[in-house]
Amino acid sequence: MSKNKNRYITIMAGGVGSRFWPASTEDTPKQFLDILGVGKSLLRLTFERFLNLVPADRILIVTNKKYKKLTQLHLPELPEDNILCEPSRNNTAPCVAYTALRLKTANPDAVFVTAPSDHVILKEEAFLKKITKAFEYVENNNAIVTLGIQPTRPDTGYGYIEISNEEKIESRKIHRVTSFKEKPNEALAQSYLDAKNYLWNGGIFIWKAVDLIESFKINAPDIISVLTEDESQFGSTSEQEYIDRVYPNTPSISVDYAILEKAENVYTIPADIGWSDLGTWNSLHAFLDKDQNLSVTIGDKTHLINTTNSIIRSDSAKIVVIKGLDDYIIVDEPDALLIYPKGDEQEIKKVVKEIVSNS
Repeated sequence: MSKNKNRYITIMAGGVGSRFWPASTEDTPKQFLDILGVGKSLLRLTFERFLNLVPADRILIVTNKKYKKLTQLHLPELPEDNILCEPSRNNTAPCVAYTALRLKTANPDAVFVTAPSDHVILKEEAFLKKITKAFEYVENNNAIVTLGIQPTRPDTGYGYIEISNEEKIESRKIHRVTSFKEKPNEALAQSYLDAKNYLWNGGIFIWKAVDLIESFKINAPDIISVLTEDESQFGSTSEQEYIDRVYPNTPSISVDYAILEKAENVYTIPADIGWSDLGTWNSLHAFLDKDQNLSVTIGDKTHLINTTNSIIRSDSAKIVVIKGLDDYIIVDEPDALLIYPKGDEQEIKKVVKEIVSNS
């Protein structure tokens, strides 16, 4: 564990995870679920991973107000003041700006990681070394550093980080980022892979609080001006009341659009860390161990017959028998049952939205 008391970890845990419906719901999103079947939620796994770098009192969770009690339930050793509660969902840029302002008030020399709560990292030792390297670089430079995940396939579900095509990606090197690319189509993703100067954007960033605030002033002043109407509120007993009032007035925009695509001091460290963002049932199927028919079963009472390339999740006490399905998602929850072709998975988010609006 680092003895450097200027280092902090912030974990974003406010998303709904609607692509994991019906397991993930508005009341209990996927970061609070044991989605891997290991006895711990994704948030708990992420928190424990970072305890190897800093103590619990230097880890902050940024989440929606409605998930404060859930966060406390999953992370009982976390100080209550370390849960930053958003009153509205305004995407990641306001969330990161709020975190930077809170940390700068507590410690003007604060350097922090911003990481999602629901990603899986298999090579934890390699991951922690990369984060430490990023900390050291940011502490000594005015720089924003992101971990760039070594791509293994032409994936269309991730954004990409481009470095200069004159450089060869080297795991020991910190590369200047040339540009960020949106999720590509398959042909474009293949061209990125072939070019060998692109990495996946894993959404893990390391930055100095004061430098990031300055970057917001330059690149996203409409966010920082709203949040700094009264800076004396940060760290005070009335901070939540203040945030409840001003935060909903910030633009809803990702930190990628607001800062990363505009800033000129963005660098990336290539990272082979066994990473998956587990954004969909398909990605969970790809990640977990499969049976001889390439199917994944989560739950003890499910019996498959001639069922191939599918993922089945059921924690039900009843026995579930499935025969003859190929390439399906089946999720059995107490109040909902999903049976959906894996190839049409991108529709699930839209279907859930329609169900909610009609209920």
